[in-house]
Amino acid sequence: MTETLAELVRIFMEQPQNTKRLPPDASYKEHFVQTICIKALNGDRSCIELVRELAEDRAMQELPGATPAEVLEDYEKVYGISINLPQDQKDGFANANYIPQPKQLLFHALCRKCDVGGLSEIAFGGARGPGKSHAMLAQMALDDCQRREGLKALILRRVGKAVRESFEDLRLKVLKYTPHNYNRSTGTLTFPNGSRIILGHFKDERDVDNYLGLEYDVIGVEEATTLSLSKYKAIRTCCRTSRDDWQPRIYLNANPGGVGHDWFKRRFISEAGQPRFVAATYRDNAFLNPGYVETLDDLTGWLKRAWRDGDWDIMAGQYYSNWLPEVHVVKPFDLRYEEWTFSVAMDYGWQHPTVALVFAEAAGGDVFVVAEYGGSKRLPESHSTEMQGMLDRVGIRRDWLRTVLIGGDAFRTDRDGKSVADEYQRLGWRLESAHMDRIVGATEILRRLGEPPDIRPSLFIFDTCPALISQLPAMQHDPRRPEDVLKTDADDDGYGGDDYYDALRYGLMGLADSRARTVTFETVWLPR
Repeated sequence: MTETLAELVRIFMEQPQNTKRLPPDASYKEHFVQTICIKALNGDRSCIELVRELAEDRAMQELPGATPAEVLEDYEKVYGISINLPQDQKDGFANANYIPQPKQLLFHALCRKCDVGGLSEIAFGGARGPGKSHAMLAQMALDDCQRREGLKALILRRVGKAVRESFEDLRLKVLKYTPHNYNRSTGTLTFPNGSRIILGHFKDERDVDNYLGLEYDVIGVEEATTLSLSKYKAIRTCCRTSRDDWQPRIYLNANPGGVGHDWFKRRFISEAGQPRFVAATYRDNAFLNPGYVETLDDLTGWLKRAWRDGDWDIMAGQYYSNWLPEVHVVKPFDLRYEEWTFSVAMDYGWQHPTVALVFAEAAGGDVFVVAEYGGSKRLPESHSTEMQGMLDRVGIRRDWLRTVLIGGDAFRTDRDGKSVADEYQRLGWRLESAHMDRIVGATEILRRLGEPPDIRPSLFIFDTCPALISQLPAMQHDPRRPEDVLKTDADDDGYGGDDYYDALRYGLMGLADSRARTVTFETVWLPR
């Protein structure tokens, strides 16, 4: 233990960059000084001058004292940020000897805004290592459960021996100075005022059902992107209360990737409105083990972008990893009958969307998806009108179509011997059954996307087809059949699903090898 700040700074700054650590019994002031030193070493100008002053003890009166409460009071001065935590929240953290770091403070401040309504979901994270789990447990155990008697909380975490052990370590750190009882067999944390936190484990989505149907005042969801939107919505139905002194809320943390990547990004990152997501990376955790930082730096590809940098513009587990929007998405151009062969592919549905795509094939084999249509809970007459409008918008006559393909289920007959395909035939669409092999179709899309710049692509999509452009890169490997694409359904709002993808593989598989017309058009496929 050091007696002066100047001595601490000198000792700390003289250590090699990858071994800068404090002893386990270091004081709160020493940890605070360590944070400032690390920020200075990382180029934070507001801290560089402060470190110089610390080395000469000139800043003694400007630094927080030895207690957590004093540290929290001076955050705004030292970090240059304004975080207005309620005084009782500060006191609660101080009593538990918990000193949040800046991004954790932002998360805690947002959580308190749920008290006044307007916010009911707060998400924290992005990359690995910023202290997401630490902050979530601290918020629920040190703040929520301490200021309300008899609160019932649920934390959902993925199952596994390592996860159970990590929670035990986390509990001992966060609740070291907070009276509580932990029943390991039931996974329940109980506090003297009767509040409790139930630790729920799930291996897959079916396990989450064990916790549904009950009422929880607050729910924490770890690794939220491992859950589908439908399952998350089911969890939300359990976040309710009959109390008049509490507003129910859900806290989430997540890394990019997983089956829930798309809905989480859309819900918390892309949507405009009141902020409810705190983005953080390992750089926001001054106390992270240097060895773990090295592990993150050693990652490659999408894992590095997701786990180290918290990049939500990647798609982990992506089937079509050779998809490049700057290459495969192009501006529309005029299509002349003499230069192209046209076709349409459909994926029929009622609850799920009925989708139609228009394909234009050049003599050299390049294929362009030039228009799209999608609609649900509508009769064939309505779809037929919309599909005709789709053709009209790109200047293609129906009698120019070489073929109109549709999934084989449209030919299934009812008791009267009639089928959906018959309805479209009556409306003037000459339908043929599509090639339905999923793996062969997935492979054909892979082949046509190519591997730019080494293998030239032969599939391009007009930027007027936003649904297909959004859905194709979201397709993931089926864990049970890795060569296949995972079958997914659109949610109640029409997001997600694989209907446009299915229509794409139908269309590509149905294109004939022969070329009906000669073309002199030269495709420009390099990045714009």
